[in-house]
Order: sequence, then structure tokens, then C-alpha cells
Amino acid sequence: MAAIARYAAQAGAAVVRAAGLDGSAAERKAPGDYVTATDHEAQAVILRVLAAATPNLPVLAEEAAAVDWERWGPTGAGWVVDPLDGTTNFTRGFPLVGVSVALLESGAPVAGAISAPFLGRSWHGFRGGGAFDEAGRRLRVGSRPGHHAVVATGFPFKAPGRRAGYLRMLAEVLERVEDVRRPGAASLDLAFTAEGVFDGFFELGLRPWDIAAGALLVREAGGMVTDWGGGDDPLAEGDILAASPEVHASLRAAVVAAGPTTGSA
Repeated sequence: MAAIARYAAQAGAAVVRAAGLDGSAAERKAPGDYVTATDHEAQAVILRVLAAATPNLPVLAEEAAAVDWERWGPTGAGWVVDPLDGTTNFTRGFPLVGVSVALLESGAPVAGAISAPFLGRSWHGFRGGGAFDEAGRRLRVGSRPGHHAVVATGFPFKAPGRRAGYLRMLAEVLERVEDVRRPGAASLDLAFTAEGVFDGFFELGLRPWDIAAGALLVREAGGMVTDWGGGDDPLAEGDILAASPEVHASLRAAVVAAGPTTGSA
């Protein structure tokens, strides 16, 4: 299944790479949330690969979410697909975009792959078997202490009511780490965390296709992945903390210090 995920992600990445970074026209789904013809084309290729290889498994894909996540995701087995993570980056010619494919069983990722079409990078893994880059090198999370850590994040632009709580969290994180980055593609943030480029990643309100493959990679690379409350199912709510064990402890401490992220207070 990891090989299928890898092939599917690479097939989607080939479509994105062929489209090029020339400022594709985009349809605005919501403030800051866009879709292009390339999203749909990459998704169609990925779905054909998965249908041919695993015809009996359902697929939850960002641009054709025909499967009800609340009904299927927590208990069943199937694929989750993000055909172009970082569409805003893509439309502006910024090459940090990813293609993410993961297999879930009982709501948890068990195999997955991420491809970065314009970076020549890819990552894959499966539960209990490790995580690897495109050259077959095993991934390991970083070993830097919290005060030397650089962590990635994403802003909750789709959830205005959570911004104040997120900003409190960001302020607490900045007290505990060296610096914070905001590249704009959660799948790549997680892949880079798994290989120790970043020491952690935190964000609110993501969807399963954004984080399933990346969460698997971080765990298989020796990291910790939880929701903001410390629970082991970040896919359920989309609030994710992923990091090396030491940095994860720093992020959890920041969550506690920041207080609730719901509402506008």
C-alpha cells in the first residue's frame, strides 16, 4: 500500500510539474482558499491510479469529497488525497506545494506518500516500517533542544473566531523556540519535520487530506503527533502538534499557557 501511495503521489506530482509555476488562474472557494484546473487534473490522475490498484477502497479527496468523513473516516479503511497542497503558493509561482496520498484504517494513517513537484523531493512510509525520502534514506526527526528549535505553522485564515487563541499560542511558542516559519503547505511542513529540517509543526483546523500522510511520516521518524489537547487523533478535529519528543513537549506547554483557541476572547 505504501508503494501504491507513492506511485499515486508521483503521478499527481507529474501533472502539477507539467502545469508549471506560471500563475494559474484560480477559482476562489473561500477567503484565501483557491482551486485551479491543475488541482482537478492531478486529482483525476491520482484517483485513476487508486481505482486501478484498490478498486474496493473509498477515497476522500479534497476537490471531490464524495465520501462522508464523519461516517467513514473514524472506523473504515480508505484513501485520503490532497492533489495540490498549497494552491495559493502555486497560483503565485511559489514552488512550495505538495501532493499527499495516505491510506487510513480505523481513522489512523497506515501508509502514505508526499511529493514536492518543484523541489524534486518525495517521502513515503508505512506504519511500523519506517519513513524514507526519495533516495531511500530513513527519516529521523531533529534532536535540537526546544530553545534552538525552528518550527513551522499555518495561520487559521478559515476560522476567524480562532485567531485570537492562535495568536496567544504563537506568542507562547516564540517564547520557547528559536524561530517560526510559515511556508504555506502543511504536507511539506510535516515532511520537513519528519526529516529534521523543521523541529515541529502546529496548526488549527486542517482536514484529513492535509495531514494524514505527513502525520504518519513524523511518527515513523520517531516524532510525536497529537491534537492540541494531547490526544492521539489529530485527524478528527484537524488541530495538530507534530514534533520531536522534546519540542512536542514545548508545544504542549505553549498550548496550556495560551488557553482555549475557540471563540474570539
